Amino acid sequence: MTLINDFLSLIYPRHCEACGNNLFKHEKYICNYCKVNLPKSNYHHASDTELTRVFAGRVPFVHALSLYVFEKSGKIQKLLHAIKYQHQKDLAEFLGKQYANDLLKNNTFNGVDVIIPIPLHKNKLKARGFNQSEWFAKGLSENLNIPIDTQTMMRKVETNTQTKKRKYQRWENVEGIFEITNHEALKNKHVLIIDDVITTGATIEAAWQCVKDVEGIKFSVAAIAFASKKT
Repeated sequence: MTLINDFLSLIYPRHCEACGNNLFKHEKYICNYCKVNLPKSNYHHASDTELTRVFAGRVPFVHALSLYVFEKSGKIQKLLHAIKYQHQKDLAEFLGKQYANDLLKNNTFNGVDVIIPIPLHKNKLKARGFNQSEWFAKGLSENLNIPIDTQTMMRKVETNTQTKKRKYQRWENVEGIFEITNHEALKNKHVLIIDDVITTGATIEAAWQCVKDVEGIKFSVAAIAFASKKT
């Protein structure tokens, strides 16, 4: 089997989803160079970050984190495009597992009871075939040993893409789009909300508005990337 795999790798070489270079046998999805040099946020090592300031006065979170800082036309954008537009859902899960390993080193999410990925509307989910945030959440869930819940928060309104909208338009676009199907399921729980990319924080704020009246709820957020204003 090893010989067959080696032969196939010569004909169909695997490449790094970040830089495009060929991968060695022991590398998966991302080459070792990129693994070390991609712009990790390291927000789990600080309490005051650009991301926490995005939510200041809007969302009372416990933690607000992202694996990477987004780079326009950079390697992080290539990773996100591979996941979203090339249907590389396993890459999203891989990134979730890698991030979980970093977070375990300082027990960042100790006390989190459940992981909830930002849901897609049923029409968009049917068209795309998968939810990239859910697959990132799966990787986190497996390595952090925290259950994932894809049933309690639902997207009741189908929205247009946020990509080209201005800040106030993003808020308007997501207002009231989520609903909770079972408030008791989240009562007195620390909930970790997962998104793929955080820009203005409008989607996360909409999720908070949806759950804020649940008794005793605590709220944290994590994403694959945060689009810093500095980039």
